[in-house]
Parts: sequence; structure tokens; C-alpha cells
Amino acid sequence: MGYLLLAGAIAAEVAATTAMKYSEGFSRLWPSLVTALGYVVSFALLAQTLKTVQIGTAYAIWSGVGTATIAVLGLLLFGEGLSLTKVAGILLIIGGVVVLNLGGAAH
Repeated sequence: MGYLLLAGAIAAEVAATTAMKYSEGFSRLWPSLVTALGYVVSFALLAQTLKTVQIGTAYAIWSGVGTATIAVLGLLLFGEGLSLTKVAGILLIIGGVVVLNLGGAAH
């Protein structure tokens, strides 16, 4: 159940960050409200996740998957460029999450 909550926390964080881009510096009401609500939901779900998942593992997954997803959405939704450096960074984030999960599997 912890990892399901974590997936929800990641989805809410990604939605909030994407809405933040659309808020145009918090000058647009609805995207600004989605941003605030998304972060509240994300942190609430992350807090629930920490009841059953180790903090290092949970935070690595939450931040890593969120960052990689936002980078991909930046490419798809906002026309951000894709460089070899950006691809390497995303792969390093994913690799780091995998290594932390492998190292944190035992309690």
C-alpha cells in the first residue's frame, strides 16, 4: 500500500509542478490553485507513505521519478530541448533510484 500512496504523491507533485508552469508566476488563478492543492496532496500522501516505506527510499523515488517525469513533460508540453546532457541526467536519476531501492530493500 505504501508504494501505491507514493505513486499518488508523485502524480500529485507532477501535476502541481506542471500547473505551476501554466500559472505564469501565480498570476492565473486556476493553475495557481491546482499548484497549491497538488503540493498539499503530494506531501500528505508522501507522509502516509513514510509509515511503511523507508524515508531514503521513498524520497529518492518521489524526487527522482518526479524530476524525470517533469523533464519529459518539459519536452512534450513546453518544447524544451533535448540534449545528451539532459538524457544523461535523467538516466543518472533513474539509476540512482534503482540503486537506492536495491540497497534499501532489507529492513
